[in-house]
Amino acid sequence: MNALDATRRADLTSTEEPPPSELISRTGILRSSKILDLHLDRLAAVYVRQSDPQQVLNHRESRERQYALADHAVALGWPRDRVMVIDDDQGQSGRTADQRGGFQRLLAEVTMEHVGLILGIEMSRIARNNKDWHNLLEMCAIFGTILADEDGVYDPQDTNDRLLLGLKGTISEFELVTMRNRLERGRLHKAQRGELFHRVPTGYVKLSTERVEMDPDEQVREVIRLIFDKYDEIGTAWGVFHYLIRNNIRLGFRPFHGPNRGNLEWRRPVLLTIFQILRHPIYAGAYTYGRRPHKRVRTAAGERTSAGNWVPMEQWKVLKRDCLPAYITWDRHMANQESLHQHRSGPGCKGSPRDGSALLTGLVECGNCGRCLQASYRTRSGAYYSCVRHLHEGTKQTCFGLKAAVVDDLVTQQILRALEPAALELSCRALEDVQRDRGRLDKHWKQRLERARYDAEDAERRYRAVDPENRLVARSLEQRWEETLRAERQVRDDYDRFLREQPPQLTLQERARIAALSSDLPALWHAPGTTHRDRKEIVRHLVEKVVVHVKNDSEYVNITIHWHGGFTSRHEVVRPVRTYEQLRDLDKLMDRIVALRHEGCTAAQIAVCLNQEGFVPPKRCGAFYPELVHELLVRRGLSNEKKYASQLGPHEWWLPKLAEAIPVSAGKLADWARRGWLHSRRTPAQHLWVLWADKQEVKRLRKLATLSHRGVVEYPPELTTPKERR
Repeated sequence: MNALDATRRADLTSTEEPPPSELISRTGILRSSKILDLHLDRLAAVYVRQSDPQQVLNHRESRERQYALADHAVALGWPRDRVMVIDDDQGQSGRTADQRGGFQRLLAEVTMEHVGLILGIEMSRIARNNKDWHNLLEMCAIFGTILADEDGVYDPQDTNDRLLLGLKGTISEFELVTMRNRLERGRLHKAQRGELFHRVPTGYVKLSTERVEMDPDEQVREVIRLIFDKYDEIGTAWGVFHYLIRNNIRLGFRPFHGPNRGNLEWRRPVLLTIFQILRHPIYAGAYTYGRRPHKRVRTAAGERTSAGNWVPMEQWKVLKRDCLPAYITWDRHMANQESLHQHRSGPGCKGSPRDGSALLTGLVECGNCGRCLQASYRTRSGAYYSCVRHLHEGTKQTCFGLKAAVVDDLVTQQILRALEPAALELSCRALEDVQRDRGRLDKHWKQRLERARYDAEDAERRYRAVDPENRLVARSLEQRWEETLRAERQVRDDYDRFLREQPPQLTLQERARIAALSSDLPALWHAPGTTHRDRKEIVRHLVEKVVVHVKNDSEYVNITIHWHGGFTSRHEVVRPVRTYEQLRDLDKLMDRIVALRHEGCTAAQIAVCLNQEGFVPPKRCGAFYPELVHELLVRRGLSNEKKYASQLGPHEWWLPKLAEAIPVSAGKLADWARRGWLHSRRTPAQHLWVLWADKQEVKRLRKLATLSHRGVVEYPPELTTPKERR
């Protein structure tokens, strides 16, 4: 602090009484001894604030009292032109200073030594937050600014005044907290009676008596019921949404604000609205409060209140069942919540059925660790179920997967077998469902046509009731009448088009087609029009989960199907494995091959015998063939390789041998051959791969394999282009 600041601070803190002549203001009114010439040389700032826009409009007396403080400043000795009014914060809460530009401006003027006096009708007008209030007091004490209200003048440098100002600020903040708690407790008390409604969702209306009833419009109620019925039938909110869009069904809304407040409007449905309808407990007749508590968040723009996260039912503040008109039962609502939860993606959820070919996504579990197997599409051969426990835990792999087709084919066979006795009943049920759905849509279109006809007739009545000479009104009513007539004509045309596409009554041809499809379930299951999503929906209605036990050293897989209703069925299937070492009966297989060889059988004869006796080879091969038997004979030293080596030209390899030399998997090497990344041919008899690769080609393929092991997706052209064969 320099000498000038020290002198000025000493002058401000001096306790000597000024001469009596200095206690008279420039207007001749007695002023406080705390007001010095240093203060009078600066501006007097009048801070005006009301907490809410409604207060600004309705509480005018408070506003006038605050503006009248400018006269009080003049009475204290400030010239009229030296009084500055700061009213930038009208309609802003004093809870925080982040969004109050007027308060920030006041602080800036104080720190620039432009303000000698700050006036407020009471200290709560300036700040209702101790942090902001004491920050202002500290700045005023440093830069020599005093404060005043209707009760007196205060100097922040004076100990007693500082204590009094601190108490006023604390009381101001306490008042705000008390008022907030009082309002919140009042809201909670009203909510506990089930009477607190800010707004109600579509399908309900709030009466002038504060009661909540179903929407009086019949069509609005029918659309809400249709949404719940279709969700029970389709099983997904996405499917319900597309059903409404496909059939041009709109939802009825009554706006809460605006010129059309309370009047019925028909809008195109959106997916979020469908989710909100399915999740809201009010449709089950329950009143709730606190499903999504509000929270305060701080952003760059300041503090604000926003809706928090949805909380579980046990954390709701109020839940009163059977106190409102209901569209569905509470049990049905809870079943819908469980279904929506299972359709989410995450741990413990099955996920919604999608368009992937894996039939049991979200249903198949690992029999070793109990985790849900993940479906992946790593190769062109189809989906693959794999357990990723070792990846998540960073441990050694102890759980193994299998091709999805192995499990999917078994479950498909069991489902078709289970549905076969009910084919006739399913046929009758399908006819009833189609007939009921068409009848419901026909009723909806008739209601829309009736509404359009009423709007046109109402517009006509209004037009005819007006004086024809009053063209200013008659012209607008005539235009409105023409618009309703066009809307009625459009609805009638849409209804006629709907009747042509979907008559209310099924034709004989349609009934026969439905009966034929229902009687031949396998054909319906594999029909081109049956999507993967449809098949998954059927599976989920019948199967709760499928547990698979996969052993790395065996091609046999134990599968347990848990059906809805508590029944379980156990099965054993064979999966394709990559190596002979993974075959459970490898020793038995090799002993049989050796025995047949000692009996003088050729490789072709041995292959026929093995296939007849039920042996299955690895490497996704359907049956044994001579070349495959020859490889096994070579392992035991019972075959002459010259016969098979004679089929190879210079620098030619059998695919397994080249795969072992690189090294890379045989499947990946075969894929490279199909892509044309190396010269290849197939044997005429068994169509075995014969690959050409000299030393330079082997080096190129090894570099390509290295990039493949690293997970590279795009390879350099020089590694995928084979050299010219010589």
